[in-house]
This record gives sequence, structure tokens and C-alpha cells, in this order.
Amino acid sequence: MNIAEFIEHLHPFDTLPRNELDQVLNVIEQKEIAAGTRILEQGGAISQYLYIIQQGSVQLQRDEKPLQVLEEGEFFGFLSILSEDAPTADVIVHEDVSLLLVPGTIFRTLVNKNTFAEFFLKSLSDRLQHLLSLDSPPADESLASPVKSLIVHSLVAATPQTTVLETAQLMRESGVSCVIIQSEPPGIITDRDLRNRVLAEGRSAETAVGEVMTQPIKSVLADTPLYSALVYLYEEGIHHLPIIDRGEITGVVTTTDLLRQQAQSPFYFLKRLETLDDKAENLATYAPKLVQTVRSLFENGLNAIQIGRMVSSLNDTLVKRLLALAEKKFGPPPTPFAWVVFGSEGRSEQVLMTDQDNALIYLADTSEAKRYFANLAQYVINGLIQAGFPPCAGGYMATNWHYPLDHWMRLFRGWVQAPEPQAILEAAIFFDFRVVYGTLSLDPIEEIIVESGKYDLFLAQLARAALRFRPPLGFFGRIRQKDGLVDLKEGGIAPIVGLARVYALEAGSQSRSTIDRLADAAHAGSLSQEGAENLAETFRFLQWLRLRGQLDELNSKREPDNKIHLEQLSHLEKRYLKDAFLAIHEIQESAELRFRLAMLG
Repeated sequence: MNIAEFIEHLHPFDTLPRNELDQVLNVIEQKEIAAGTRILEQGGAISQYLYIIQQGSVQLQRDEKPLQVLEEGEFFGFLSILSEDAPTADVIVHEDVSLLLVPGTIFRTLVNKNTFAEFFLKSLSDRLQHLLSLDSPPADESLASPVKSLIVHSLVAATPQTTVLETAQLMRESGVSCVIIQSEPPGIITDRDLRNRVLAEGRSAETAVGEVMTQPIKSVLADTPLYSALVYLYEEGIHHLPIIDRGEITGVVTTTDLLRQQAQSPFYFLKRLETLDDKAENLATYAPKLVQTVRSLFENGLNAIQIGRMVSSLNDTLVKRLLALAEKKFGPPPTPFAWVVFGSEGRSEQVLMTDQDNALIYLADTSEAKRYFANLAQYVINGLIQAGFPPCAGGYMATNWHYPLDHWMRLFRGWVQAPEPQAILEAAIFFDFRVVYGTLSLDPIEEIIVESGKYDLFLAQLARAALRFRPPLGFFGRIRQKDGLVDLKEGGIAPIVGLARVYALEAGSQSRSTIDRLADAAHAGSLSQEGAENLAETFRFLQWLRLRGQLDELNSKREPDNKIHLEQLSHLEKRYLKDAFLAIHEIQESAELRFRLAMLG
């Protein structure tokens, strides 16, 4: 590849208009420099060039200590130019290098251009956001359209004093499935509410609708993109979405409206799950349908975090359906219980099929309850296996983990108050638990989790568990490969998940998702704002890279995993992947100091 082709495809030069790019090409110099040569000196003369590595590598070192190796497509010298100050590190040729030199005077004129300057001036989190916006497919026009475009009925409203009989008649006359209640704050009543809160409860037809409405409403702004509204509906588990325009409710969008709009909408999938039976041939369609849904959402421009939340909702619906079928088979439960998921599913971060992580918690410790929940757990686990979820290799499934609430409380107290390294290593994912089904309140366990941030030894052991995976960085910050592959989960995603968990628990957070935990930790001050933002955007970037790679593998009829081929990444993606791993490494080092892990031996 000649110099012109190299520069034209190198970000951020690929953002320059043709005349400015030609200006660079007219003045650029190429130099071949031998290994061991010092190009810039710490505290020495201000750099006169923006250096671009075309081939080979250079090493950065400060106070004679190696910092990092820069390779093909990476830059140096720009910080000295921009600050008009001496270099803060030595730059020494590591391997014979071919450099392209852009004069500092030209570089200064280019950084006055917003798009070009952003690359050199923005933080890692900003640059990763920008990269995802460049590499993600544009959102499908229908998915990007404002949600208000789906409103098909005029707003139907009633007062809180209206009877449920009058409300039902109003729904029938207007051909709608919900009515907005003009209260303060506004409420909503749906056909399901009338069925479940009035008829099923034996209430009088003269009951005031204000007694059975949902208040306050869950709503979105009129200009919210349709895909964001989809995510919100999934996260909140609702079927009717009031639309706010200029501070007023102007209409309601329903799941039926979304079904009508999107032939490939995941709501079609959701609708099928609500009537699914337990025949093996029907359950076997779940995995391929899920993959089809994920691929459609990805191609339509949704990011991996949004897709993960939708997939978690679909998986939750499958579990709820299986549990409802189990109760039909075995009869009503003898005592209140809760079916919980943990790990990536508990954090709502599971995208494609992985093994199961679930458990069952029940109230009364009786022989009848033990038999009933053992049978129920086996039934649901078998259904999940038939649906494509393989058994957990470590046995973290409800068939093994079904205990009464007081037993679970003793487990959590033991993990928190008397932590053993191996036990914490194995139990860390339990702190991601999320209730999917059941009426049993798990507030007593939540209270233990919130209190866990006060136990220094527990946090230290949890931090140690979080640091068992390290970014695949070799000497001087080079990305290590194994047979040309890099494991994104082991080297990046798992370390971030672990760091987010320990910092959030230290902050007393009850959040489960990694992104929310990082935000809570930054808000509480247990993690710096910059550190939290860098980890959050790195997490999004790695999840996106992994999902893209997995879908490519499925398209090629290969089994998807968590590994990517480094040579298949663009120069920019490789550069940012290295930056992302370095950011994780820095915060892991900070965590070691913060939680005094060296003292644990």
C-alpha cells in the first residue's frame, strides 16, 4: 500500500475533505529509522512533526521505565505539538520503523477542524462512542422514526371518579385497550387491569377507576426513536406506552401498534412465547428464532446493550411460560417462591445463547416444599435445555440451587461477613441475581447486599475475584494473541463486569447492569467519573465487537464464541482495542491499591 492509500484510509485523515488531504500528501515525509534510535526525548525539544507509524514499532518510556509500544497506524508527537511543550516521554524505535511525518504547522491547521481534532483531543470514552457511531449500521428508517408516528387513536381519558363499568364501556365505544386517567399525576387503566384488578378480585362494577389504575404512568417523549421505545417497553414490562408532547399526553402506543409496524419486531416472538406449550419440537424453535431476532436488531442499528435488554426480556418470558406450565402440571406452589437468574442474564447482558445460571428461593422449609420445588426446577431446566440453553458446567442451576429463604440468607451473610477466597470466586455472580418470577419478596437478601459495602475484607476478596482475568497485554502494552485470536470476554468483558460489581457494592448500589453499576459508583465517588466513563464505553465497544463476531460466525455456519481474529479488525479498531485494554489494566491496578490486595497474600 503506497503512502496516499495508507493515509486516505487512516482515521482521522479519512474525515478530511479532498483539498486538505492533498495538502497533507504534498508535504508528508517518509523516513526509515533503525531500531534503538531515540526520536523524541523526555523533557527535550518540542516535537516538530506528527509521526505516523506505517510499519514497525516504537517504544514509549518515562524515566527510563517502559510504558507502551506503538505499532502500525498509531501516532506520536501530537501532545507535544498541541501543548507547545517538551515531550513527556522518550520515543525509541523498538523495531526498524517506517514513519510518515506531517509538519507541525500543517497539523495545527488541521486540528482547527472539529471532526479531525476530536480524535486527538477527546477522551477514550468519547473516542469509543465515535467509533461505534462510525462502525454500527445506520438505524433502519422505521426503527429510527419518532414513536409518535405510531399513534392511531385519539386520546381517550376519564376522571378518577369514573366507575370501572363506565370505563369499560368507554373502551368498547372508542375501540381502545386503555384509558388515561386525568389525575395528578396522571394514571392509566388497561383492559388487563380491568380483568386482573376488578373481575378477578370480585370488585363491584361501581368501583371508582382511580382505585385500580396504575399511577404514575410510564411514558416517553413524542420524538423518542422507535427503537428506544422498544427497549423501554421491554425494560419496564408494559404493553401500553403513553406519549408526551409539549408536556401533555397526546396518545398511547401499544404492543399491537408495534407488531403492525414491524414485521420483524421481537414482539412477534414475544407473542408466540405467551402461548408456547412444552412440546420439545416447539421449544426447539426458540434458539433459531432468538438468533434471527438478534441479527435483525443488530442490522437495524441497535447496540449490543439495547439488544441484551431485549433478549433478557424474551428469555424472561420463556422462563415465565415454563413456570406457568410447571404450576399447571404440579399444582399451585405450597409456599411463596422466587425464580432468580444471575450472571449475564441477571445483569440483562446476555445476547446469544449461553449456559444457564438460575436458582430457586422459597419461603417455608417443609418436606412438601422440597419435593415440589425439586420437581418444578427439573421441569423448567429440562424445558430450557430443549429451548437451546445448555446446562451450566459449574452446576449453577435451580436443580442444584433450590433452598428456603433463610438458607439463602445464611449463604449471603457468610459470603459477606466471613469471606473465603474460593467461595467468593464461585459466588460472585450470585450478587447479580434478578427475580424473574414468583411472589416471594427477596428484600432480606437485598438488605444484606446493600450492607456488604461496609465489609472491607469482603470487598477485598470480591476485588481479588474480579482481577483473576486480565487484559491480554504483553510487554509494553502489545495485545497478546493465541493462534491469532483474542478472547474478548476473558480479557475485557469479564474484568469490567467484576470491577463494576465491586465498586458498585462499595457504593451501596442495588443496580445489576454493568453500565448502571459504573454510573452509581461514579456518583458515589467510589470510582472516578473518568474511570467509570472509560469502562462503560469500553464495555459497550467490547460487547459490540463480540456480537458482530458471533453473528459473522453464525453466518459462516460456525459455532459462535467470545474470540475475534485481530487481523480482521480495522487499524482504528485495533488501536482502540489496545487503548481499551490499557484502560482496564490501569483501573485494575488502582483497584489493587484501593482494596489493599497485596495484604491478603
